[in-house]
Amino acid sequence: MKEEGGKGVSDDQGPANPSRRNFVAGTTLGLALASAGIYEAIDKLVTPPERATVEIGKPLPPEQYAIPTPRHIKDDGTGVASSKGTITVLIPPMHNHVITATLKVPPNARALQEAQRHLESVIQGLERRFPPPPSGVGVVVTWGLPYFQHYIPSLGRGSEFFRAGTRYPDYLPVDLMTSRQRGRTVHALQGARTYPSDQPPPGFGAVRLGQNHVAVLLRSDSLDTIMEATNVLFGTGSGQAGDLFDVTSIRRGFTGGAHTGQQSLASRLALEAGLPGAKSIPRHSPVFFGFTTTLKSGESATPLSNLETLPGWTDQWPNGYFKYGTIMPLSHLYSDLATWYGEGRTGAQDFAGYGDRLRAMYQPGLSVPQGTVTVDPPTLSQRDVFQGVEKTGSYGHNGSMQPANRLQKSTTSNYGKTYPVGTPVSNRGDFATLDSPFHYTSDPVGDHYSSQKSAGLHFLIFVPTTETFNRVRLAMDGYYPDGKRVEFSPRSRNAGLNAAIHTTHRQNFLIPPRSHRAFPLAEFLS
Repeated sequence: MKEEGGKGVSDDQGPANPSRRNFVAGTTLGLALASAGIYEAIDKLVTPPERATVEIGKPLPPEQYAIPTPRHIKDDGTGVASSKGTITVLIPPMHNHVITATLKVPPNARALQEAQRHLESVIQGLERRFPPPPSGVGVVVTWGLPYFQHYIPSLGRGSEFFRAGTRYPDYLPVDLMTSRQRGRTVHALQGARTYPSDQPPPGFGAVRLGQNHVAVLLRSDSLDTIMEATNVLFGTGSGQAGDLFDVTSIRRGFTGGAHTGQQSLASRLALEAGLPGAKSIPRHSPVFFGFTTTLKSGESATPLSNLETLPGWTDQWPNGYFKYGTIMPLSHLYSDLATWYGEGRTGAQDFAGYGDRLRAMYQPGLSVPQGTVTVDPPTLSQRDVFQGVEKTGSYGHNGSMQPANRLQKSTTSNYGKTYPVGTPVSNRGDFATLDSPFHYTSDPVGDHYSSQKSAGLHFLIFVPTTETFNRVRLAMDGYYPDGKRVEFSPRSRNAGLNAAIHTTHRQNFLIPPRSHRAFPLAEFLS
């Protein structure tokens, strides 16, 4: 490992596949883009699940973040597919990468509109070569507030969506619900914030709130495919888009691997990296913390997470420019496996065994067989959470968030579908990582980069508004919208799994609809 001129770091020595080319030769960034490091082993270790495929050229959903052919299995609690299973579990794409960047495009109408046409052409070229994910590749282009602030100060041309002269941020989607509550305009995309339990690891300093213009999420069951998409989007040759971007981070990771009875990737890779606590990860757990997190009952279905779907949530129905879009909070967390599994330690914050971890992950009072990986607990109300706190002095991670993340009454969407009480409004897309904190960073000092592998999570979620995520994340700390809160520290071992995670980075992004994914609003500049 070495730094080159302070431009960034990566522990990759070069491309493992000769087709990964057209990056800036000899630079640390070029090597990082061209190689996947430890993740190169994934496709040799685990066979991807069988998936339904979508024919190339078939119309894609208007939502960028939608996966047209999701795979579900029936799970009997072991974490693998079972014909006798009773819990429905989503199997996400195995490979998940996020690349963040600032823009190298001059901030003028002509340059932005040319960049818009070029990026859209490049993405369409990928869609003509590969089917959508998981069997092919998904490209989700997301935009942070700094893009709109710096590049779209005002709209020079009017349209069916906006008046000519509309200034930032008035063209952004409005969070109608929060605006009514606060008596002022609150937009669906807000800057990232920290939360009461946010605590970076010792020596890290404060949580870093990102200022990236753009983030690109890539998802696939094939590493070669996802790396070829990286090459096309961030390479600098003819027909590529890398000249548009200054890459600030490459965040690589994985999910799953245990669906057919194989050892999960979380278990395999943690053991290979020699992580503290790795031996305690259940063999079939899809994540480091030992439980299945992608239950169908806990995820919304497209289009429920869209900006426009729920009546009265935003102003994008019936004809908003960002209709079919959503909000994507993105963060990085370290997972303290030694604390979570309590290996060889007696610290007050260590979790005492399977029963304690079950309570911390879900809710007090659950009773399942020792070692169960996939659990589908009952949905809790806020009253249930506080009754549990009064009775046991604790609450669970999953249970604490349910009152803020689920519909509190039966709701008929703007599309005419009725969702019952308790339906989740968010859709998770997070994935595990071994990087500290990123595969590559352009700011190794500020990001506290280390070549030592660590258990972590690149957390991302799709929600109708930023405030939706804020409410859910605050509930995770025992703080609720009506002002009620638990009395003990949100870093306590009694506060879900908070004592075993350390947040390092946060930023929120807006995902436009597929039709406006490339440099949104640039067409209205003059």
